[in-house]
Amino acid sequence: MRVLTGIQPSGDLHIGNYFGSIKQMVDAQKENDTFAFIANYHAQTSLKDGKRLAELTMQSATDFLALGIEPQKSTFWVQSDMKEVLELYWVLSSFTPMGLLERAHSYKDKTAKGIAANHSLFSYPVLMAADILLYAPDIVPVGKDQIQHVEIARDIAIKFNNQYGDIFKLPEYKIEANVATVPGTDGQKMSKSYGNTVNIFGEEKKQLKTIKKIVTEQVALEDPKEYESCNVYNMAKLFLNEDECKELQERYKKGGEGHGHFKLYLHDVIWEYFRPYREKREYYAAHQDEVREILKYGAAKAQETALPMIEKIRSVTGIRY
Repeated sequence: MRVLTGIQPSGDLHIGNYFGSIKQMVDAQKENDTFAFIANYHAQTSLKDGKRLAELTMQSATDFLALGIEPQKSTFWVQSDMKEVLELYWVLSSFTPMGLLERAHSYKDKTAKGIAANHSLFSYPVLMAADILLYAPDIVPVGKDQIQHVEIARDIAIKFNNQYGDIFKLPEYKIEANVATVPGTDGQKMSKSYGNTVNIFGEEKKQLKTIKKIVTEQVALEDPKEYESCNVYNMAKLFLNEDECKELQERYKKGGEGHGHFKLYLHDVIWEYFRPYREKREYYAAHQDEVREILKYGAAKAQETALPMIEKIRSVTGIRY
């Protein structure tokens, strides 16, 4: 099957990105036709510093490769290297009811959090639909908060197909139920927009400082602790096998350790888990021209898939005359 995912280069990658999307894509490479792109157009909804966006695009490419995206197995590119996606975005806009976008949870949630409302933020689901439909994937791995966007893409595709025939494949979303929503340091969904992330890469001391800020309940040291509602435990369990989870649960129930001890444990678990990825990242960080060549190669592969689709769309809509 063809599997597609994208991630914004709007900041340092965090463990929510990894478990919500990247790990699924890396795992999918083994048996599927995988498409992965850096969504730099989408990042413009919140990032207006052009120099910073360019830097973060390369940083994200470096991080993706370090975390296991293999250019020989996956089609890996930068969104803006495929201008056809903007053409399709405009075409799909004519098939997108205003009410569909007005009901989008992500838009309402972000504006409620103080992110400035603008057209790009409002029409974000249409561009995401173009990202998806242009490459005809079977599966789109997403976090729980992105399910609605895949459903919107399907709704738009159905309206287009009703008008012009069976052009677009209707994609299915896929989530890993146990990691669909990764908690942030404040207990909300981990998101760069909320400033509550635990980053994958960076200095060890800085990561430990961030983990120490995780919100926990006030309980006496000697008393048992609730683990099911604990943000520290709910992060840690993502990295642990069944036996390790049970062992950590017993430590919570036994008492005698404070949340500070569990935060130190979480830091050690995360730091060790990503050790081989850090080493791989050091290589790509020192070979940025190689990263650019990989992205160029990926864009060419993506275009081989996209051009027949966009030509068909130009023809049925009358743009090709």
